[in-house]
Amino acid sequence: MAFASPMSPSLHSLSSNPFSKHNKILTLNKIQPFSLSHRHALFRIDWGSLWQGQASLNYSLYSSITSADFLLDEALEKIQLPKGDTWSIHKFGGTCMGASERIRNVADIIAKDESERKLVVVSAMSKVTDMMYGLIERAQSRDNSYATALDAVMEKHKFTALDLLEGDDLANFLSLLNQDISNLKAMLRAIYIAGHATESFSDFVVGHGELWSAQLLSAVVRKNGLDCTCMDTREVLVVNPTSSNQVDPDYLESGRRLEKWYSHNPFNTIVATGFIASTPQNIPTTLKRDGSDFSAAIMGALFRARQVTIWTDVDGVYSADPRKVSDAVILRELSYQEAWEMSYFGANVLHPRTIIPVMVYDIPIVIRNIFNLSACGTMICRPAGSENENGQRMESPVKGFATIDNLALVNVEGTGMAGVPGTASDIFGAVRDSGANVVMISQASSEHSVCFAVPEKEVNAVAAALESRFRQALDAGRLSQIAVIPNCSILAAVGQKMASTPGVSATLFNALAKANINVRAIAQGCSEYNITVVIKREDCTRALQAVHSRFYLSRTTIAMGVIGPGLIGGTLLDQLRDQAAVLKEKFNIDLRVMGITGSRTMLLSDAGIDLSIWRDLLRDKGEKADMHKFVQRVHGNHSIPNTVLVDCTADSYVASHYHDWLRRGLHVITPNKKANSGPLEQYLKLRALQRQSYTHYFYEATVGAGLPIISTLQGLLETGDKILRIEGIFSGTLSYIFNNFVGTQTFSEAVKEAKEAGYTEPDPRDDLSGTDVARKVIILARESGLKLELSDIPVQSLVPEPLKASGSAEEFMLQLPRYDQNMAERRQEAEAAGEVLRYVGVVDVVNQKGTVELQRYKKEHPFAQLSGSDNIIAFTTQRYENQPLIVRGPGAGADVTAGGVFSDILRLASYLGAPS
Repeated sequence: MAFASPMSPSLHSLSSNPFSKHNKILTLNKIQPFSLSHRHALFRIDWGSLWQGQASLNYSLYSSITSADFLLDEALEKIQLPKGDTWSIHKFGGTCMGASERIRNVADIIAKDESERKLVVVSAMSKVTDMMYGLIERAQSRDNSYATALDAVMEKHKFTALDLLEGDDLANFLSLLNQDISNLKAMLRAIYIAGHATESFSDFVVGHGELWSAQLLSAVVRKNGLDCTCMDTREVLVVNPTSSNQVDPDYLESGRRLEKWYSHNPFNTIVATGFIASTPQNIPTTLKRDGSDFSAAIMGALFRARQVTIWTDVDGVYSADPRKVSDAVILRELSYQEAWEMSYFGANVLHPRTIIPVMVYDIPIVIRNIFNLSACGTMICRPAGSENENGQRMESPVKGFATIDNLALVNVEGTGMAGVPGTASDIFGAVRDSGANVVMISQASSEHSVCFAVPEKEVNAVAAALESRFRQALDAGRLSQIAVIPNCSILAAVGQKMASTPGVSATLFNALAKANINVRAIAQGCSEYNITVVIKREDCTRALQAVHSRFYLSRTTIAMGVIGPGLIGGTLLDQLRDQAAVLKEKFNIDLRVMGITGSRTMLLSDAGIDLSIWRDLLRDKGEKADMHKFVQRVHGNHSIPNTVLVDCTADSYVASHYHDWLRRGLHVITPNKKANSGPLEQYLKLRALQRQSYTHYFYEATVGAGLPIISTLQGLLETGDKILRIEGIFSGTLSYIFNNFVGTQTFSEAVKEAKEAGYTEPDPRDDLSGTDVARKVIILARESGLKLELSDIPVQSLVPEPLKASGSAEEFMLQLPRYDQNMAERRQEAEAAGEVLRYVGVVDVVNQKGTVELQRYKKEHPFAQLSGSDNIIAFTTQRYENQPLIVRGPGAGADVTAGGVFSDILRLASYLGAPS
């Protein structure tokens, strides 16, 4: 330790105060640092008093006082402590002081700080505090291994000193270390014999870790050329222990002692012990949890410092736990109140009491990473402006989110509670008597129930205490139940601007609802600095992800599983690949394909598949397809709150899973018509589930590929219009065939041309049968409110009867020209009447029926004006009765169908919080 010695003073000369340019008072020109070989008189201990924990440490002062001592004391009393912005406070935790190389790094940071004056608060070396508590526990339990454990503590510090120090500094430190270890052995032996240690005795033992850490660092700082002294904060900080395992600083007495201490040690660089202090009776004590941070904040207040910097091993305060939210961001600035709220709810910030001392004097706290000096960290201060550093947008009203796990909810309810004074007092009096800590309280205005959250390990004691206290009320029926809901977590949204921003609660609960999260209890104080909800523990990570994403602290991230990487699915994956960067940069949407599965092979990734090489990965690294495993892996990524399965197949087996997927909270997007055109009962069940939950089921591409057919119909119905008739050319394949079935071309030639152009299915009979059009008709009919089965739709097939059962598609194409005459005659009849042939589907809502057939239209009719593979749909409604609403455009091809699916994916992203 380094103190100015009152025992053998050497007064050189008196000059003007170096700490003030204007105040001419006497001071010491130079006072030598107190040698490590000396121990201040304060620490001559009255062992009996310390053991009893009642009397103070005995201050034994030397009795030989010379005239020089009087002269020294008179000069020292005139040295005043300079306060204000010239001081900066640094605090280095155990991780920062964990090894000799790290202690050198700390010394370098101190040297590079250009502040005029610096006070550095240090914790014990990493794990040393736990080791010291372990010594006491072993001694109390009469475990002889305490001696070996103490030797390990000694060796840790000895080897660190040997690596850092040399010469007199090394010899002096080792001498003090040996003396301390010898004293500790005697203390621990006494504890071993008694089988007990008082709290003050334990605090005195544990505090040695900080003393050794401060001595080592101060010696290294001096070795680097800075005048530096060491402060044992038990000489300065005075605290009053409370009944809640906390302490209240006595700022007035601490200020007096600091003035006196500084008058003997007027150095510009001071290394102080964290964590430890003294009671008003000079009994050693500690500042309890996060005591070193608290020490730094108290010192900041006593010195009226410019800033307090807390050095740790993280880049700053995150908007959410980065282990749960991969896109959590470092918050550049927090208000004192925001930091206070977040730290209470478990965020890795500071202990709430740490903020109190500096808040009084508007002293900012900066959280910095000692292992990443390039990171700016987080500043905790009075709130400033609302623009970010680029001035792009106003900051979110919610700064961050925090969670507390392993809680249980206790609900006390009964009609006899309403209007009865003292009921709440009785409830929480019983909880207090059980020794439990109440984390959150919620009560309805009806006073019918009170619920509160407590740590799960304490809930049985709480329930027993309540049942005992209210046994008579329970038996009489005034209370109906005392219920315990286990496996809960708390999610808190924190932000000072929430108080002045309407709609924050709505946004929060909307995000939770869309993530399929059920809220069990809610609490919000009138200050509106936080909104707290209780949810299932298993939903905690997903809820955290959902709300974090919703408030734009990270991108709207969606985990995707693509089923069916064929023509449409493969095209969709290529479109996602090409647009991914644009969506992230411009629209804040992050679409991550976590899985791709075909009928035989699937590819899974926890981080997201590289879509630039997805075909190669599926071929080379794919595994056997397993739908259950596929869904579990895609949905099981808890770091992403929203999951969508995109079914690009035409498979009825895949479609049969939709209901289960939606029930489990997965969104579904598909161009597969099988679910919406399948059995009516299953369809109604699926739509009912969709309306009851916040999971989304989008199927725009089932009818018009990329055309907005479903959304147009839904828009008409939602705005109160009444559908009379829907008529359209729904097949791009058949549209192409009949648009080209003109002149001398035969029907079979038109079919062959469509097949060669890639418009037909591998077997053209699948298109010519009309079944695909019938499925589209039944989908639109059901959307319009008709309860029809697919079998209720009469379908005119274009496949000649003799060829329906013929073998292969090739054989069908060879036989088809034999039946061209029939179709040629129908075309000739239509042309003679100035008409054209078109294959159409009709939904007759008025007569509650649907049809699929080949019809004739005048050449001036919109249906006759088509070209290529265009689709056209006419909506006749009450509003559009005289002139139907027409939707027209490409209705076939992988690009437009995949584009329709892609549009539904972006629609989902918008529903989940992306900018629209």
